[in-house]
Amino acid sequence: MASALNEASDRLIARPSGLAEEVYRRVRADIMSLKIPPDTRVSVDSLARELGVSQTPILREALSMLEANGLVSKRHFAGYATSPRMDRAQLDELFEFRLLIEPHAARKAAEAMAEPDLALLASGEAAPSHDAFADMDTEFHRLIAQGAGNHLIADSLARLHIHVHIFRSCFRSEITEEAVREHTAIIAALQARNGAHAEAAMRRHIERSYGRLRDFIKD
Repeated sequence: MASALNEASDRLIARPSGLAEEVYRRVRADIMSLKIPPDTRVSVDSLARELGVSQTPILREALSMLEANGLVSKRHFAGYATSPRMDRAQLDELFEFRLLIEPHAARKAAEAMAEPDLALLASGEAAPSHDAFADMDTEFHRLIAQGAGNHLIADSLARLHIHVHIFRSCFRSEITEEAVREHTAIIAALQARNGAHAEAAMRRHIERSYGRLRDFIKD
């Protein structure tokens, strides 16, 4: 009983400034880990009790942030629900977009990325756990797009990567290891300031990422 109470209390969120962002982060983690599965109604009352926060305005602000990232949608007379899992056609479109944008961004980043950002990129690759990989990978790709000098691409990719990582929660850990090795090749090309190699390494990484995912998606 005591351990159950301690576990429940660990879920409660304190009330510092930026509380809506903390609620957003907690619910986002639950969605990405499939604790809240795709296409599932999100109970505002249950969230409020579990996290120990008032329903308004904190939860509404957090849910609006989740909606902006495409993780939940507001349904008429039904409240919020998590977004459905992508189908094969949507996955194809997402990776087509990534292949058009990210190799180009990697080439530009090799030429223009600031040294402190490049050092930060490399430091984030230190053997992440499987659970931490989603955030690390999203930040990896965001930093490269930002290093290319295009914040619109960086913001768009960050939203897209969230949906990709929802699928990874059920994959074997070797997939994380494969992706990290591919990241290492990209970082080496960026550190060498070799745009052509960075572009090619990014293209290989995205193609292999697609191959690792597509067999898990039904048509």
